[in-house]
Amino acid sequence: MRWFRRGSGSQKDPGQQQALVDDVRGRYGPHLPGTFLQQADAAAAQLSGDDGLLAAAQIVREFADAAHADVAGQVAGYGYAVDRRNYRPLWRELGSRLRWNLWALPGGLHPYIQVSGAVAAIGADPKRVTKVTDPGPLMAHLFEILDLTIAGWEFARVRPDTDAATLVHRIIGTTRDLRAAWDEPPLPQPVRELMRRNNTINIYDPASPAVVGGFNPGKEMREALLA
Repeated sequence: MRWFRRGSGSQKDPGQQQALVDDVRGRYGPHLPGTFLQQADAAAAQLSGDDGLLAAAQIVREFADAAHADVAGQVAGYGYAVDRRNYRPLWRELGSRLRWNLWALPGGLHPYIQVSGAVAAIGADPKRVTKVTDPGPLMAHLFEILDLTIAGWEFARVRPDTDAATLVHRIIGTTRDLRAAWDEPPLPQPVRELMRRNNTINIYDPASPAVVGGFNPGKEMREALLA
C-alpha cells in the first residue's frame, strides 16, 4: 500500500480514508514499540494529502464522539445532561463520581498517539483542511478534546505529563491556525474560562515522578487564540 507512505495527493477516496484510519489505529498503540510522541509523529506523517487530512478529521471526530458517549453513559443515572461544548460544570459537580476514560475508549484510539498525530497533521496544512472538509465541526471536536483533557488534570487527578502537554499544545496551535485560515468564530466557554487564568502546571516525565517543566494553558491560549 504505497499511498500509506507517500500520502494521497489531491485525490479524495472514502475507501482510502477509512483504510488510513484503520491502519493508524492498528499500527500504533501504548503496547507497541516507540514512545507515544514517536508514534504520534509517525502517524502524522501518514496523514498527508487530502485523504490523510480527511482521515485525521475522522480520527478526531471518532475520538470526540466516543468520549462524549462515555461521559453521557456515566452521568445517565444522575439526571445530568451533557453539554459537549462545556464539560467543566459537569466535572465540577460530579468529578469524584466520574471516571476519566480517554485512555481506554472503545475504538482503539489513544489520545497521545493517534489523536495527537491527527491533530499535528491537521495543523500542518490548515488551509487545505478548510478546503476539503467543514472546519466548524472539526474545530468543535478539537475544543471538546481540549476541554476533556484539561478537565482530567483539574478534576480527575490525571497527571499532566509531557505527552498530555504535547496534545494540548498541538490542539491550541491547530485551532489557532484553523481559525486564521477559515474564520474566527466565538471561542467556547471552557476556553474563555481557562484564558482568564494564569496558573502554571507541573509537567511530569511519563516514565518517572520527575517534574520536567511547567505549562500555563491559559497564557498559551491567550497568546494563540487572541492574537
